[in-house]
Order: sequence, then structure tokens, then C-alpha cells
Amino acid sequence: MLIKNAQLVDCDGRERGDLLIRDGKIAAVGGEIAADCAVLDAQGMTVMPAFIDMHAHFRDPGYTYKEDIATGSAAAAAGGYCAVNLMANTDPVCSHMDVVEEVLQKAEDCGLVQVHQCVSVTENFDGETTSHLQELDGRVKLLSEDGKGVMKNAVMERAMRFAASRHMAVLSHAEDMDISPYDYRLAENIATAQHIVLAQHTGCHLHLCHVSTKEAIRYIIAAKKAGVDITCEVAPHHIWFADGGYRVNPPIRQQEDVDALIGAIEDGWVDMIATDHAPHTDDDKQKGAPGMVGLETAFAVCHTKLCVQNKLPLERLSALLSRGPAELLGYDKGRLRPGFDGDVVLVDTDKNWVVDPAALHSKSHNTPFAGVELTGQVLATVRGGRVTYRR
Repeated sequence: MLIKNAQLVDCDGRERGDLLIRDGKIAAVGGEIAADCAVLDAQGMTVMPAFIDMHAHFRDPGYTYKEDIATGSAAAAAGGYCAVNLMANTDPVCSHMDVVEEVLQKAEDCGLVQVHQCVSVTENFDGETTSHLQELDGRVKLLSEDGKGVMKNAVMERAMRFAASRHMAVLSHAEDMDISPYDYRLAENIATAQHIVLAQHTGCHLHLCHVSTKEAIRYIIAAKKAGVDITCEVAPHHIWFADGGYRVNPPIRQQEDVDALIGAIEDGWVDMIATDHAPHTDDDKQKGAPGMVGLETAFAVCHTKLCVQNKLPLERLSALLSRGPAELLGYDKGRLRPGFDGDVVLVDTDKNWVVDPAALHSKSHNTPFAGVELTGQVLATVRGGRVTYRR
């Protein structure tokens, strides 16, 4: 595929020119390129590395009435994503390679996005057992108990030691669940601090999920300055909304927290933006299930809030949506350079549009962005030189 006349933007800069994808890889970039192949005219469009979501729930296996690999993949492609990292809170819990293999095979059959499947820190989320980790093979790069916090420091320390020995990372859902029923801010802050100390002690790479408080981001910044091997993510809804309203976990915080997160993004302390895409039925939401779908609105929400309103360069947003997660997952993605995967997204950065839940590709439509006008729209997604979504 030859993409012509594009504004090419990645974490390293921008230029106007062409981009050639051959055999699934970027073969040439810039200037005027001639090739005997399919041509996509990107005049008036911006081409970026396709996005990678470090944090998504596709609910497969076990909860496929909310989402499945096919509908989740379609939502991801429509949002400009070429790869996703899936959480382990399925049914059965993803604690063993048979579940990993089932998910990866479904994703391969679907073919829209590359999938990494997390394995639970403790077996079946029992909060104690870590012996199941011994059976994991190299396809599993990340451990996560997302949906609940690992409550015992000794258990987390044991898992981190194992992960460090295998050059894996542990994803922290930072929540002290004994405290969260009455003080969710304290619950996140305490768990964040504890997990940072454990990471420093074990040498394990720690990734902090959905950071939402001003205190937690300050702890992370201090740890990074001290040389602790950590990365962190922020969710789009935590930089958009303030002062409650829609139930997510961790909850929508206060404006001072939003300001602290955006400040940390601007100062380069946040490594990536991850959606925490969490589909629920209308009935489950009415019963209080926390979470929202986010893959199809993430780019526009982040572009509107960060680039339009706060003047963050688009190159920096590309680093947050593509390069950061690619580096953590070890993927050859996230840059528009020869040799990298031919995964790109075409966007109109000037397009204003209104979110319509009924138009989403996800099986669920639980979004607090219904009726919100955003700036920046995904027009097409290309994975390995093949169009996986076209608006």
C-alpha cells in the first residue's frame, strides 16, 4: 500500500510526504514515492502510527453478552487501534495458558488487531496463589489483577520477584479494597506507594494502571526521579471529567486531580494513555457496574482535551497513544520509520463530531460521552498494509 500526500506525524516529528508499506512493514517514508501497488490518497489527512491500548476488557471468555473478541476488535479498529492488551478478569479468570491460547486464536481468526492477553497475578484471583505463573510461556509479557487490588504485600512481592526473573512486568490496579468502601482516594494512594516500594525492592518493572489522583502521580514522579523501574498510564475519562457523575473504577476525581494529571502529561511523566475499555449492558450499569467503553472515543477525547484545549503537540499525543505502549509490550510499532510494522491511522484533526452511542461498534454502549462534541476523527485504520476500518 502506498499512502500519498499525507501529513506524517509520530513521536519524532512531522513531515509532508508519502508512506509505503510492503510485506506488512513500513518500507519508505517521505518525499514522493512511486510504487506499483494500491494507492490511498491522504490529501488533507494526518497519518500517525496506529494506536495501542495497554488496558482493555473484551469480556471473552465468559461475559460475551457484553463484548467478545470480534466486537471488541471492531471497536478497536474503528478507534484507530492496531493492538490491545486484554485484562484477565474473564470467566474463567485468565490464569493459565489454555485461556491465553483461546483468546489469541480468536484474535488471530478475527485479524483486526494484535492482542496480548494478561495473566492474573494470583490464580483465579484468589489473592494468594502464584504457583500458576511457572507454566507461562513467552507469549505472556504482563501480569495483572485488574478489577481488584492484590491485597497482600507478601503475595505481590513474590509475584514481582517471579516477573523480574522472567523479564515480565506487573500491572498494578492500585486499590486497598479494605479502605476503598469509605475512602477511595486513600485506597489508591496507599496501594500506589506500596507497589512502588515493592518494585524498587524486587527490581521488577511496575506499570501503574489508570492513575487518577494528584497524590498518586506525585509518588510516581518521585519514584521515577529516584530511578525506580516504573511506567504509568492515564485514562481519557480521568483527564476529561471532574467532580463525579459517571461510575468508573477508580472514580472520576476532582478538578485539582485532573489538573495534576494533565500537568504530568505535559511535563513528560506519563508514559501512555490507556482506555480501560470496560463494556457493560444497560442493565448491569443500572445495577452499579463500574466502567465505560472507550476505544472509539479515546483519540478524539485526548486530542480535544490535550491538543486543542491545552496545546499539547500532536507528536506528544502520538507518543502517549503509540510509542509508550509499544515499548512496554516490545512491539515494533509506534513510529513511522522503515522497518516498523505497517500499522497506521488516518485522522482528520479538524473534524468536529458528536458521539452517538448507537453508532459504536462495541456490543455495549455505556459511554458518558454521549452527545459530547469532540474535535479529531479517525477516518481509516491500516494494519500491516491492510485496511481494517474505513469511515
